[in-house]
Amino acid sequence: MTDTATMSRKGDFPGLVTETGDAWHYLDTAATSQKPQVVIDAMANALGRDYATVHRGVYGRSANMTLGYETARRRVAEFIGGHEDEIVFTRGATEAINLVAQTWGLANLKAGDRILLSTLEHHSNIVPWQMLRERVGVEIDVCPLTADGAIDLDAAAEMLSERHKLVAFAHVSNVLGSKLDAGRAADLAHGVGAKLLLDGCQSAPRMAVDVAALDCDFYVFSGHKLYGPTGIGALWARGDILAAMPPWQGGGAMIDRVSFAKTTWADAPQRFEAGTPAITEAIALTAAIDYVEGIGRDVIARHEDMMVAKARAELSRINSVRLFGPEDSAGIVSFEIEGIHPHDLGTILDEENVAIRAGHHCAQPLMDHLGVAATARASFGLYSDEADIAALIRGIERTQRIFG
Repeated sequence: MTDTATMSRKGDFPGLVTETGDAWHYLDTAATSQKPQVVIDAMANALGRDYATVHRGVYGRSANMTLGYETARRRVAEFIGGHEDEIVFTRGATEAINLVAQTWGLANLKAGDRILLSTLEHHSNIVPWQMLRERVGVEIDVCPLTADGAIDLDAAAEMLSERHKLVAFAHVSNVLGSKLDAGRAADLAHGVGAKLLLDGCQSAPRMAVDVAALDCDFYVFSGHKLYGPTGIGALWARGDILAAMPPWQGGGAMIDRVSFAKTTWADAPQRFEAGTPAITEAIALTAAIDYVEGIGRDVIARHEDMMVAKARAELSRINSVRLFGPEDSAGIVSFEIEGIHPHDLGTILDEENVAIRAGHHCAQPLMDHLGVAATARASFGLYSDEADIAALIRGIERTQRIFG
């Protein structure tokens, strides 16, 4: 994708301008992506002219919404290479990981079993397992990182034992942009009889994902990082695993038959979707997937690679800047500037209409590993261009002048 092609895409995103009509240089896509107009329109139509409940009504509009909702499930399955009966809609990746921990984890793990995480995991892939540890007594091991910030699979191979029942790794780090060799991770996990869960929040928007080829057992992602709405995400699990998992929440839609004596459950995936689902969000997620695939994730990846290379080159020319992560990070550049707290940098950049992330990025163990309290993070999307990087550099130079 050329810069010209990308700049033409900026017009698809109404959020990329300020109230005064100036360009807003949005460099926080790893936190949440801006939404193209087609997604906004899909959401508005689903909330307005097309709105009805799903799975319950016998009237025409309800049937149409049910079709749209289940089409979204099928579309998500196609997007990641799974089957529609393996897709559970959740509020996002956080809820999806909690679902696995509180259903599969409670049913299959016991005191003395081990879970392997890594130093770079998002809190959402740490805290649910700690909560499970408190309930059943599982033990958690932490895989170290390589010098350039990737999960050290050589170390993982040394650490794994038959006591390990789950390996849960980020497919792409939300701080460093480092990419996991998921195939090897799967081989290592399965070699000791463990399952592999991949946090796909940062990979789904920018990498071709085929869960069969990845050979993982669970894969999770959030819609709002995929140019879709908040409040919707998905859990994919192997069909046999999902079928054996007990329900998580009780209520309507997840049941087969209810009496005061006994309740029986619906088949998966409906068994895990209690209550009225995120109907409009699922339909808007379909529009987001269609939009992304209309461009091509390979095209998006090449463009973001170009943005990362350009940003790292420009930042490396500033002597007081320390860059984190690998040279080939996936759409993310984290850094610090000597003598300037990331929060101060973020505040001054905001005055220049530049939006970055400043903080620990819900990865405090990784911050401890890096020896910093926080980093500044510039993260790119399909709408990013060189003007955004130029604005970032100008803002940094102004910040340095302010701080002397």
